[in-house]
Amino acid sequence: MDKKKVFVSGCYDMLHSGHVEFFREASQYGDLYVGIGSDKTISELKNRKTVYSEKERLFMVKAIRYVTDAFINSGSGMMDFVNTLEKVKPDVFVVNSDGANDTKRRFCEDRGIEYVVLKREPATGLVARSTTALRDNMASYLPYRIDLAGTWIDQPYVSQFGGGWALTISIEPTYEFMERGGMSTSTRNAAKKIWPIELPNYNEEMMARLLFCFENDPENKGHVSGAQDAIGICMSGLNRHYYDGHYWPSRIESCHDEKILAWLEEHIVIVPMFPRRPGCSVVEGKDINHEKVSRLSNAASRAWDAILNCDLDAFAQAFKDSFHAQISMFPAMMQPGVQEYIDKYSSKALAWKMLGAGGGGHLALLLPDNATIEPEMISIKIRRKDTF
Repeated sequence: MDKKKVFVSGCYDMLHSGHVEFFREASQYGDLYVGIGSDKTISELKNRKTVYSEKERLFMVKAIRYVTDAFINSGSGMMDFVNTLEKVKPDVFVVNSDGANDTKRRFCEDRGIEYVVLKREPATGLVARSTTALRDNMASYLPYRIDLAGTWIDQPYVSQFGGGWALTISIEPTYEFMERGGMSTSTRNAAKKIWPIELPNYNEEMMARLLFCFENDPENKGHVSGAQDAIGICMSGLNRHYYDGHYWPSRIESCHDEKILAWLEEHIVIVPMFPRRPGCSVVEGKDINHEKVSRLSNAASRAWDAILNCDLDAFAQAFKDSFHAQISMFPAMMQPGVQEYIDKYSSKALAWKMLGAGGGGHLALLLPDNATIEPEMISIKIRRKDTF
């Protein structure tokens, strides 16, 4: 007597022991055939890219010993498996309890297919697994952004008073920085929806443009995240970008010189303070004019030149001047508690500034040569161009 044909369908992205146990249980009913959601279907249903492509998922599922054969579903939506099922012509359709619904049940009844619902249980001795939980707990290798000078110039309401450069570096995620801490974590979280684990090996400026447009919905009439966040995350090394009344810079210049990047790593450390407090508005009481923007722009230009020359004293002065220019325009950056951190480290650093919009978060310190790195100081690792 021929064995029955059994059919199951799912995404099977981030294949785990729970999937294998489901296949094992389903295969007890007969020869098991698997329908796999296409990359396009998963993107439409879950609003995210897959970790593994449909070709990789097909290869892995076929390699499981409980599976007789597997196919990429050609349909779309929750019932994307219909064409595959009609090709297999199964006797039994098996689903997990969390994937069961009346639509599938009626579909099977109309075709005389036995409909079996399995309770989701881990294999003996193993913990329960789910793709959602794995994704939520997965480490991200996406970079963070550090702004060195010119912060705020990427907002048109600032650069309309005069164009200028913003300087950023992209750093490896060697430390999990706090949210609302000036490290562009909101933009980084947006990036995770496009690239869940790491940046692809692709044109960096194009990725920055994509991320900027993805994060800033054109229908959103509220705050627009500055382009320096997307550029600082996606573009490796040291970059400066020129803003002149528009959201996207008119020019971008990059430095990947190993000597210069290593020099920056030797002198810049980060100190965590406290997250920007709920309800804190760093733009409240802002005072922007041509003179103040000119000071900001001048400091950023001097910082770039000093870095390229590895001139520590000149960089320290420009670093400090850039910070003072920022807080002269946005005094609410200096929320209660910030000055105490500055006072604590001012004798140990040549210069300092809050990262991002300020209001708390992280303090970047510029240390003298051969300075002692204290336990609370976080050293940085700048992302090189060939590191993905």
